[in-house]
Amino acid sequence: MKKIFKLVALFLVVLFVFSFIKNTVARGVVSAGVRTMTGLKLNMRDMNVSIVRTLIGIKGLRLYNPPGFKDKLMVDMPEIYVDYDLGAFLKRKVHLEKVRINLKEFTVVKNEKGEVNLDSLKVAKEGKKNKPSKEKPKKKPDFQIDVLELKIGKVIYKDYSQGIPPKITEYEVDIDERYENITDPSALASLIITKALLKTAVARLTDFDLGPLKKQTSEALSAARKLAIEGSGDALEIGGELGEKAKDAAEDAAESLKKILPFGE
Repeated sequence: MKKIFKLVALFLVVLFVFSFIKNTVARGVVSAGVRTMTGLKLNMRDMNVSIVRTLIGIKGLRLYNPPGFKDKLMVDMPEIYVDYDLGAFLKRKVHLEKVRINLKEFTVVKNEKGEVNLDSLKVAKEGKKNKPSKEKPKKKPDFQIDVLELKIGKVIYKDYSQGIPPKITEYEVDIDERYENITDPSALASLIITKALLKTAVARLTDFDLGPLKKQTSEALSAARKLAIEGSGDALEIGGELGEKAKDAAEDAAESLKKILPFGE
């Protein structure tokens, strides 16, 4: 009886340690991924990973402004939900079957020097590179989001360039949209920023060039539509093949019946 108790206790300890390590590793991976897309520091209040149900739940993710801005917070995401493909991850591929992002507030700040926090975003910096690089382009990661559900509540603009207190303008954008076949992590960041700012005057007020991000977003959505059309074509082709096989099988069955039954002579 004591041996059974010890085995059960050991199993529970191992399960607890595994659960802790699993969530810690996943937190590190997600943090690294978000930093890669944005270049910003972040914090997560809570994160839970389920291997059995292949789900990742993130609560209270916040992206912070770089030094030089009085407001620390840029983005407040109360909830992120991810349904991932475990088999793809084991092959070092990122295949997310469903992603749900709830972005509560996106705060754009112009500081006393006229600097805008948007310019610190990695995707914004990359968009400003007009000169072609002599370096070989880096291979993009194997990345796929089948379904993205994006909610954006509010965009807040704070202008400190005219003094303190800042001039504050709030925009209730209330975005609730669905996208499919996102295959570029940078395009995901561009999509979120573009959709948030298009319903506001922030780009005009800050002289922020939204053009490169809009272009990347448009290209990503065009590629997504192309994938959807190709997928539909494949489905129709498979359906046609199955239809032909079913037709042939029906004709063979009819011929067999003619040989067996007395009618038709």
